[in-house]
Amino acid sequence: MLATATDACLAALGEVAGQDWSRPAHGLDWTCRQTLDHLALGLTGYAGLLISRPADRYITLFASLDPQAPIPDCLDGLRIAAALATSTIRDTAPGVRAWHPWGPSDAAGFAAMAITELTLHTYDITRALGLPWAPPDTTSTAVLARLFPDAPSGHPSSDTLLWCTGRAPLPGLPRRVEWQWDATVRRHPLTSTAID
Repeated sequence: MLATATDACLAALGEVAGQDWSRPAHGLDWTCRQTLDHLALGLTGYAGLLISRPADRYITLFASLDPQAPIPDCLDGLRIAAALATSTIRDTAPGVRAWHPWGPSDAAGFAAMAITELTLHTYDITRALGLPWAPPDTTSTAVLARLFPDAPSGHPSSDTLLWCTGRAPLPGLPRRVEWQWDATVRRHPLTSTAID
């Protein structure tokens, strides 16, 4: 699913590559370009956490996109970061755990976090740049089960994911102001297929 989510997100971001990426991403304090950089940093960081397996801290490696590079080249940088995360997740044994501030996690958890970051920030950027796009229901269903076990039912998965992450209201439920996912390991449907 991570590879599929990456392809879907990069295709959507490519459609708006010619827009003004200096405008704020929807609902964020960052510009669209800064949000893209955050994505590259986060995906590389997830790979680094699984490789170094710290018990109580972030890693010291930070990966940033060239601030002078054109957006299509930055999207290539994001593709590289996603490939690093995908390879690391695929090569990490199921019993491995690594620290995350929202709960120590396994490779499947980091896959879910990577998918969530990719799809949500793609939503933030495309919405700011005028492209109607939403996280796909298939990936939303999987990450909701893995990261948001108490998510409300009875709504489309993509709408529920947007609600869980404070981006949109649901019928009868106002938009959340505060939120966080639960990365801890438990039984879930997001297994090795998370990176396919």
